[in-house]
Amino acid sequence: MRVRSDGVCKTVVLGVSMIVLGFCETTVLAAAEKKPQLCQGNYQSEEAAIEQLAKFAASYSNLTEWKARAGHIRECILRGAELSPLPEKCALNPIIHSNRRHKGYTVENVAFESLPGVFVTGNLYRPRRGKGPFAGILCPHGHWGKPDNYGRFRPDMQKRCATLARMGAVVFAYDMVGYGDSKNSGFDHKRPKVLKLQLWNSIRAVDYLTSRKDVDPRRVGVTGASGGGTQSFLLTAVDDRIAVSVPTVMVSAHFFGGCDCESGMPIHKSETHETNNTDIAALAAPRPQLLISDGQDWTKNTPDVEFPYIRNVYRLYGAQDKVEYVHLPDEGHDYGLSKRLGAYKFLAKHLELFLGRVSKPDGSIDESFVVIEENEGLYVFNDKHPRPAHAVSGDAADLPWD
Repeated sequence: MRVRSDGVCKTVVLGVSMIVLGFCETTVLAAAEKKPQLCQGNYQSEEAAIEQLAKFAASYSNLTEWKARAGHIRECILRGAELSPLPEKCALNPIIHSNRRHKGYTVENVAFESLPGVFVTGNLYRPRRGKGPFAGILCPHGHWGKPDNYGRFRPDMQKRCATLARMGAVVFAYDMVGYGDSKNSGFDHKRPKVLKLQLWNSIRAVDYLTSRKDVDPRRVGVTGASGGGTQSFLLTAVDDRIAVSVPTVMVSAHFFGGCDCESGMPIHKSETHETNNTDIAALAAPRPQLLISDGQDWTKNTPDVEFPYIRNVYRLYGAQDKVEYVHLPDEGHDYGLSKRLGAYKFLAKHLELFLGRVSKPDGSIDESFVVIEENEGLYVFNDKHPRPAHAVSGDAADLPWD
């Protein structure tokens, strides 16, 4: 097939026959351009990412122009995730049981319905001091899947949630689709359009936290690492109720997330928009945001590439002091202690938490009070607390809006 740029119809030779196609090249190109494009994994080079950010930055020069771009990108994310318009919200019908009391905090097993019969499951960590209302913090997890290092049960996840609770926050650690209770309910993390359900679950998690009388709806934050970092900045971009965000080891201009839950639907590029994860993270402005990065993954360029772009957006609001970064060049892809220390200080500052409750006399952070619970006790549904009879099984039926 010969390609021409003058828009004339082209001719294709099939065997000895000449078949004149009934459409022009321009029609073919237009159709190709209209097809949504997925940007996944290392979709582009680091050099191309820098050029792309420069192109984005050239499209606005003042706050009014940025707000127009931000509104358009936000709508395109929701449209690409098939969440525009947002689905009708059902009653949450929360299930709460098995309260455990530890030093300075409690843990409960919690579930609520994000869709009729579809349950978001997790653990709620609450402070034992104060009457509230408290700040609320969502903690989505990443793709860690080993038995001793799994989802919301991970020791570092339990430490983070318990420490934030003792500092004065109601913290909800919840399952990604196909992990924990969700996996036991027949949901596969590789299900089609997993991004849609996972982002919707996070939006409903905000609904759950803000529905609680012990949570201040004006002080809601989110923080997670890896896939949980992606969920953190995506949720912040589309839900203005998130007041503070700490996406960890995930904000990159050249890497778009390697799992379908991060980039398996056309949220980054279509016939009407183009964006990347750095641009999406900038939609948090002017709300406080901390980027945590390291030197051994795709966030290695944060100080020189991603942070300057995002800070420039905050500058348009006169809010440069609301965005910070912690870069750990000798560390890797995790939510380890040094990363948690940065998060604790930032969240304490912007959500009015009490850092002194977890500090030693020398000012260092002490997590030694945290009780690492066994996985079995953290599940919501078990023999004593079975899944409700109307619960949807992920392997038995498609969701009505799949």
